[in-house]
Amino acid sequence: MDSVSQFALGAAVGVAVMGRRTAVWKSAAVGAVCGTLPDLDAFVDHGDAVLNMVLHRADSHALFWQLLASVPLGWLAAWVCDGGRHRVAWWLAVALALLTHPLLDLMTVYGTQLGRPFTDHPYAVGSLFIIDPAYTLPLLVGVAGALWRGAARGGLRWNQAGLLLSTLYVGASVLAQQHVTTLARPALAAAGIPADARLLVTPAAFSIGLWRIVAVTPEDSYEGFHALLDEDARIDFARRPRGRELAPALAGLDPVRRIAAFSHGFYRLEQVGDGLRITDLRMGQEPHFVFSFEVARRAADGQVVPLPASRNLGGRPADLGPALDWWWRRLRGERLPPPGRQRRRKAARGPRSPGTGPRRAGAGLRREGPGPQHAARSGSAPRAPQRGAIGVQV
Repeated sequence: MDSVSQFALGAAVGVAVMGRRTAVWKSAAVGAVCGTLPDLDAFVDHGDAVLNMVLHRADSHALFWQLLASVPLGWLAAWVCDGGRHRVAWWLAVALALLTHPLLDLMTVYGTQLGRPFTDHPYAVGSLFIIDPAYTLPLLVGVAGALWRGAARGGLRWNQAGLLLSTLYVGASVLAQQHVTTLARPALAAAGIPADARLLVTPAAFSIGLWRIVAVTPEDSYEGFHALLDEDARIDFARRPRGRELAPALAGLDPVRRIAAFSHGFYRLEQVGDGLRITDLRMGQEPHFVFSFEVARRAADGQVVPLPASRNLGGRPADLGPALDWWWRRLRGERLPPPGRQRRRKAARGPRSPGTGPRRAGAGLRREGPGPQHAARSGSAPRAPQRGAIGVQV
């Protein structure tokens, strides 16, 4: 999650554990600091964009290392804040402030390596977006109320209420994710997408009201959206090729292997100009993704030349206005194609001839990327399941 959420959660945990044992501002301050400590690893530059990504939320987010670190940090907090008193309580406050950080990160789609040093598997539930005001605001209000009212005037109840509301919201996000997942599988089948497609359901942005559904097969990726306020369960998917033809040339590259594993197989290979890229399809939406790494170049003779260090060329759209307008309208249940898909449709249609009637948009599945566009309607016969994997897909 974002730094503000982790700051607020750490402060709330510190206040909840210490209660009346010490001044509220002291427990809030220690909890807030410990709640943000794990993300200091973001300032470490490993000299390679892919390494910077996959080594964030690694050792600093490992539960084992955090438990070990909580002992000296808890005793330090006790001596600084209370002259050595309440050492067990301070240790518990510090430990929980540290441990709740990766546990909250676990709820996002990024990937958190909780099990280090025993495993480097990136665990991810993916039911919360990295920034969600509905989660953060109750914590901020609760901590502010505790600081304002103090422990003696009911301030601790404010903090408890904030923690309760934010925790219930996390639970609601998991239930909403499961609900959308039950809708996504039949929608994939209705659109003719293979039943063995790998499926990801995660919030689109800023709330749990709008969900992004991503499915991948060895050849293609599919993207659709569902709002909890939609009047029906129909989900329209756009299809893009995953660059399977590039896999033999790129499979041996270390950055490609790392992203393939870290993304749990939700990635795309593509050539842009003479640059060869691997894109993590989990964060962002077509055609803009947060992590899109250039890992090699195509030489004039056709040979693939690995770059000394990968470069992240991903990011947000240059104009956020249309994206935010679409998000707000789609969140309320208005069925609109995403801005990137709208531009592709307009470009593919070209100028309309005078006197022609309105075009009817296809439902279910729409092709994007190289090649002709086509639409497959829901209810069509599904294609035969595709076996195998793309290059280094895991």
